[in-house]
Amino acid sequence: MARPRNKADLIVAATENFEKLVKMIEEMSDEEKAKDFDFSGDEKKKEAHWGRDKNVRDVLIHLWEWHKLLLRWAKNNRDLENVKIQFLEEGYSWKTYGAMNKVFWERNQEVSESEALELVKKSHSAVMELLEGFSEAELFEKDVFEWVGGSVLGSYFVSNTSSHYDWAMKKLKAHKKLVFGK
Repeated sequence: MARPRNKADLIVAATENFEKLVKMIEEMSDEEKAKDFDFSGDEKKKEAHWGRDKNVRDVLIHLWEWHKLLLRWAKNNRDLENVKIQFLEEGYSWKTYGAMNKVFWERNQEVSESEALELVKKSHSAVMELLEGFSEAELFEKDVFEWVGGSVLGSYFVSNTSSHYDWAMKKLKAHKKLVFGK
């Protein structure tokens, strides 16, 4: 599916990709879920996330943490007058967000896979509810909200829903293929 460029396409893409992701996880065998991710032998998988996430829980927690960033940022900037809240956690920039992702990973190691799945299901619902509250123009026209900067609000929703779910599914497929040849 092409990158969504309007509200209706974004809702469809986010919903469909989330449903596919959840179905993929629910259909994984206990053996597939129990085996740690190890992409170290694949020369093409050098980005930090290939080494960071060790299991399904880690992928789900990553999605959940980014949902929380989006929810906090969009709600607070929309609702609080004269307050501009940055998207990333304090102390991080787009040059250092990899370190923030590592912090997300570290602080959630005690969360179970089933808890992580419930957290991301709830946060996905909250993100979709928030998305519904913005108009087409607010989501996909430039310069509607000063706090979005030079981008459009919809791009943040795309990145944190449909595109992020696609990233997660690719990672799970790569794990299954590497370990089980599927």
